[in-house]
Amino acid sequence: MPTDREPTAPADQGTARPAPDAAPGPGYRAVFGVREFRAVFAAHLLSLLGVVVAEISLTVLVYRATGSPLMSALTFALGFLPYALGGTLLAPLADRHPARRVLVACDLLCAGCAAAMVWPGTPVAGILVLRCAMAFVAPLFQGARSASLAEILGPGEAFVLGRSLLRMVAQSAQLVGFGLGGLLLTVLAPRGAIALTAAGFLASALLLRLGTKARPARANGIRPSPLGGLRELLGEPRLRALTLLCWLPPAFAVVPEALLTPYAEGIGAGTVTLGVLMCALPVGTVAGEFWAGSALTARTRSRITAPLAAVALLPLLVYAVRPGPALVLAALLLAGLAHAYTLGLDRMYVDAVPEELRGRAMTLLSTGLMTFQGVGMALAGAAAEFLPAHVVVTGAAVLGTAVVALLLAGLRRPRNETGVAVK
Repeated sequence: MPTDREPTAPADQGTARPAPDAAPGPGYRAVFGVREFRAVFAAHLLSLLGVVVAEISLTVLVYRATGSPLMSALTFALGFLPYALGGTLLAPLADRHPARRVLVACDLLCAGCAAAMVWPGTPVAGILVLRCAMAFVAPLFQGARSASLAEILGPGEAFVLGRSLLRMVAQSAQLVGFGLGGLLLTVLAPRGAIALTAAGFLASALLLRLGTKARPARANGIRPSPLGGLRELLGEPRLRALTLLCWLPPAFAVVPEALLTPYAEGIGAGTVTLGVLMCALPVGTVAGEFWAGSALTARTRSRITAPLAAVALLPLLVYAVRPGPALVLAALLLAGLAHAYTLGLDRMYVDAVPEELRGRAMTLLSTGLMTFQGVGMALAGAAAEFLPAHVVVTGAAVLGTAVVALLLAGLRRPRNETGVAVK
């Protein structure tokens, strides 16, 4: 996968043109120089913080209403479970309709769902249905936004840095948002905090409507089938390998996070230590992406993509010796830092995806990412019922590294003149 030059593909050969006002040079500061991106970034921040605050507030609201830990946990899980169904069924809409229209409609739908949760007469069952509806449209929103970034910033390095910024905000919002939600609940009732979520989605819709340009749909009148995009993503060998590289490594990387509580208890770590360890992987991920995006050139990012992807899970092998908190902290930070490879992977992916498929591809990409992470957490928990947590994490590191090696080998296969990998 590493090459001596920046990857090129049909997407760079004239099928997509940057917007007239989107010609930033390298670096995060230049990306913020694009007016439309600033609107997308601000909308992303508002809606993301709203989602995180809603997750905390809903679990508290449902628990107080039912007294059931199971129902409270189910409320949180419903933020993830509908992803696979929603992403698969709604993916064609990302290309069939203009991106701005899709994004604003999703935000308004989520604002309406949050507002309905605030109404005192809404029963717990209704709250759960509304939470499902919000999660159902989330992959469509994420896919349409990612595809629109390629139109706002162009499909080159500015797109890579723009996606990187949105990812870093998502990681940071998880850390800041849960704390913010906890503080809000000390001064507001859960329904009052959820009202702020509705306001956040409305503000996001307004920013996207007024701050981004109207662009035509990418499908040009074609009505793609729900599974058509998935067949195209997984049918071409190189695109399949790139898609699986986006999906599978995170499924193994979440294993130590999923088992951190039982592992910390097993080594006698306290709750403060557990909190610090829970922050290690997202902090490392943000630091790694920021370093790669601000300190490295596009060519260097391309060159380090495969090596970093190949070794990203290796720090977790330290679990084999059942380490103490200091070594676990170091391992999680290193594993997070290695996620700097995602910037190079993003560039390869957007170069490989045809423009008319971009919205569906990005929707399915986020769908698969969330789905496989959920599966990874579930399988890790199931395995930990029979094996010690440190054994499960070590096994995930070994198996994940082998899977990544196989996928990288598929990318290195020689390609014929049509661009198809030779088997």
